[in-house]
Amino acid sequence: MLEDKDLRSLQEVRRKVDLAWQAFQTYRSFTQEQVDRIVDAVAAAARANAVRLAEMAVEETGYGNVHDKIAKNLLNSDALHTYIRPMKTAGIIREDAAKGLIEVAEPMGVIAAILPTTNPTSTVFYKTLIALKARNTIVISPHPRARRCTCESARILLEAAVAAGAPDGLIQCVNEATIEGTNELMRHKRTGLILSTGGPGIVRAAYASGKPALGVGPGNVPVLIDSTANIDEALAQVVAGKSFDYGTVCSSEQTVVVEAKHSEVVWRSLAAHGAHLCTAEQTAALQKVLLTHDGKINPECVGQSPQKIAGMAGFQVSEQARILALEIQGVGREHPLSAEKLSPVLAVYFVPSFEAGIEACAGVLNYGGRGHTCVIFSSSRENVKKYGLRMPAFRVLVNTPSPQGSTGITTSVAPAMTLGCGAMAGNSTSDNVGPLHLINIKRIAFKVREAEQAFTSPEAKAYFAGTALPAPKPAASASEPTVSQSSIASAVDRYLSRRGIAGTAPAAAALAPAPPSRREAATAVVDRFLAGKRAAAPAAAPAPSCGCGSMPEPVAATPVVVAAEPAAAPVSEAAPAPAAPPAPKLDIVGFVCEDDVRRARTLGKKLYINRKTIVTPAARDLDAAGELLVMTE
Repeated sequence: MLEDKDLRSLQEVRRKVDLAWQAFQTYRSFTQEQVDRIVDAVAAAARANAVRLAEMAVEETGYGNVHDKIAKNLLNSDALHTYIRPMKTAGIIREDAAKGLIEVAEPMGVIAAILPTTNPTSTVFYKTLIALKARNTIVISPHPRARRCTCESARILLEAAVAAGAPDGLIQCVNEATIEGTNELMRHKRTGLILSTGGPGIVRAAYASGKPALGVGPGNVPVLIDSTANIDEALAQVVAGKSFDYGTVCSSEQTVVVEAKHSEVVWRSLAAHGAHLCTAEQTAALQKVLLTHDGKINPECVGQSPQKIAGMAGFQVSEQARILALEIQGVGREHPLSAEKLSPVLAVYFVPSFEAGIEACAGVLNYGGRGHTCVIFSSSRENVKKYGLRMPAFRVLVNTPSPQGSTGITTSVAPAMTLGCGAMAGNSTSDNVGPLHLINIKRIAFKVREAEQAFTSPEAKAYFAGTALPAPKPAASASEPTVSQSSIASAVDRYLSRRGIAGTAPAAAALAPAPPSRREAATAVVDRFLAGKRAAAPAAAPAPSCGCGSMPEPVAATPVVVAAEPAAAPVSEAAPAPAAPPAPKLDIVGFVCEDDVRRARTLGKKLYINRKTIVTPAARDLDAAGELLVMTE
């Protein structure tokens, strides 16, 4: 027998994943009716054992109280079951004849379920039901402090599932869970998806495993009570939420934010609803016992009664006290008691205005609860909207205790124990996780249209019609303002006029309608100037011959945009011909398509190419006469 605990855990994990995988090969082919029959039986067994397993959880972990753990067990065997029962999760789940789509559910496989110590039995019910509803099998890794009650819960559910026709092995629980064993479970080649609930470390490990994972972030729930709310009723609900299972729910209220003008009403109402109001000295003592020196939660205080926590801090409270309430002077790192406490201790922070209250609640979330949950009590729909839009949380609850609202008891959100916090908290979902998160969807898609019918833009229509795509309009920029062709032409004409040369620019109305670039405008102006010079030049006389046939060949003229170079003036023996002006520099293009040729024809310009230029066949066909494409060396 292996002596090393980690090795035993590794061996057990591998064996139980194999058992779950074998069961999956059978279970994956079950019909919706077979799946629902098994889920019904598992939920019924969970409800029947809700009380006994709640007692086991409190006895083994020392967290929370039996009354509220029974409520959690019933949430995840009654309300959850009712919610997921109508879902289609096997075979064809949707058909849309108009769109030609058939959607088919495909299970993930073996679900690796990592469980917390604060909710060790209710989370077994929850994760097992949603996994089986999605036709997956499940291997559960319990928290070491909750091993006995967690594995007993799994055993009861497996027995009920097999009796209803499920293959043996579809629910497995690791009896000797260690960190090494849990990591092996998450990395195992046959693990399909990880469903992780626990501290930040185990959630990060799930996402780092290389497997698909659904993990959640911590909660640090702020509660804003605005001036339109009934403050006494609001605080009665806050106390009900904060005292639930001694604050072990991750969406339990942590800090209440109220305008300072209501401070007397707040303290009076809290006391009336069972809160012990802490003095400044008691608050300082609580901070020392609730949090470690580095700001982390003291595990000895998690899920303990207010009486026990007060005793640990050195003072006594009445047996009727439901929570401990204390005032803080700010939120964030400099005010540690504005953090999550996982105990029945509620911070109260007073602000000067509603707007300041919104900022304070955002500060609480940013201090350790981003993406999770927040609450507002208000009778103003506008205030609710303003609050909801500003909060970095994906569950914004209105006029309800937070634990009951976030888990779908008092609201219409999906009943769940895994509450996603979205990308802002490093989670892959912001939803309350359910069966539909544990399936993939295969889509059978029929052809319903021709390719060109899927597109609507002018560019796409032109593409499929085989015509030129609309020319993009040149974008103006701050560094290079748009300059029109007419303004460039006018500037050139003014320059030539000052030097005694007649202007040649045509009227603006005669210019090309498409807005040209600076280079195109300048080229057009130069072309018109040269054309004007040709028109004004006298006819060229025949060149005289020296009779020896040794006269040098004339230099070939360089082509320009619209015409050849003008003929040279007659050569006089008395006065040599003036040197010709340098030929304008040509703009050699590197690529020519059909649209470029069409634009050149519209603008009345030529395109200069060389042997390196790529010219599309369509462009060559469009200029079959060779009028626009000019080859240069």
